[in-house]
Amino acid sequence: MENQNEYKYRRAKEKVDALKGFHKNLLTYCIVIPFLAYINYRTTSFTWVIFPAVGWGFGLLMHWMHVTGYNPFFGKDWEKRKIQEFMDNDKF
Repeated sequence: MENQNEYKYRRAKEKVDALKGFHKNLLTYCIVIPFLAYINYRTTSFTWVIFPAVGWGFGLLMHWMHVTGYNPFFGKDWEKRKIQEFMDNDKF
């Protein structure tokens, strides 16, 4: 019973740490991108701020998908089902 509780605690801690990392990334994005936009507005007429905003935004989206376990390509719990399928297969 102790091992199961320790395992659950470790998994929960990993999940909380991943969520905390995502929130830090999001907060940094919300601070840095407007700062870059201000610099862009004050220095040149070319809107270069769109490149870091879109690039970092895509990375932020991927980070969110990883933290929440959302995967539009394989669906929910796809990995668990595949592992179970391989475990049930006698030839594997």
